[in-house]
Amino acid sequence: MVVTPDIPTLDYTIKNGIKFFELVAEPVNQEILPGVFIKGWGYNGSIPGPTIQVYPGEYISIRVINHLPEATSVHWHGLDVPNVMDGVPDVEPSPRIEPGHYYDYHFRITNSPGGTHMYHSHVNVAKQDMLGLLGGFVILDPQERNINKDYLLLMQEWSLIGLKKGKKAEPGQYNLEPFAMDFNMFTINGKSFPSTTPMAVGYGDIVRLRLGTIQINHHPMHIHGHQFLVEKADGNPIANNNRIFKNTILVATGETWDVLFTANNPGTWPFHCHISHHISNNFTDGAGGMFTTLVYKS
Repeated sequence: MVVTPDIPTLDYTIKNGIKFFELVAEPVNQEILPGVFIKGWGYNGSIPGPTIQVYPGEYISIRVINHLPEATSVHWHGLDVPNVMDGVPDVEPSPRIEPGHYYDYHFRITNSPGGTHMYHSHVNVAKQDMLGLLGGFVILDPQERNINKDYLLLMQEWSLIGLKKGKKAEPGQYNLEPFAMDFNMFTINGKSFPSTTPMAVGYGDIVRLRLGTIQINHHPMHIHGHQFLVEKADGNPIANNNRIFKNTILVATGETWDVLFTANNPGTWPFHCHISHHISNNFTDGAGGMFTTLVYKS
């Protein structure tokens, strides 16, 4: 199974062969650093929302309940679904979900096994996505046997109101400016370094990193001490003879990338965005923001 550090996996029930999930879109106070909370919008009390994991061929039903103060929807980003289930009510027959109401999205999983996708709002996108309405959606490969560690990392950026540039974020609750083009805090899976949870690996492990982002900025994600093989793009497998080794990959907004590497160089190794402003906490000294670590465990 895929691990999303700091983010839960969404539970489900099975009835008559259908896998049932429930997502609640709601205001969320997300703790990005100890005592530092952003007042955003998320799913099931979390920003990003819980990761959905399914298998190819499954028929699933996802009830989305709207506890927000305005209408919303969910778009299943990168998934091949019927038009009415795609979640873009401005141009599709897919409905808006009004406050206090719900909608059941149901479809069969037909995309490639092993693919990484996302889900996010497609109503009032400039506001709702920038307040945090994002989650991961992974199609597992039932035939896969050779991956020892499998991690999903979702990158987001925030404009905290009242945070003076270059000053440490003091404990408290911060409103967000969703229409800002400048950002002062950056997160991986809803946490800013040093609050990001390290990714544990063992010597000799084959490790997969699944990377995605949905907001405004692009993020060149860089690994130290290793080279990775680019395996999948937007959930689609790359032919073996077209795969390349890299140590930095640009994750543009709306993209997902899956990369593989062999854990063969023990230590504690950084993995981070390589835009300098994105690895600070409000431009203060020291590592922060979109920064996490790989830690070898014996």
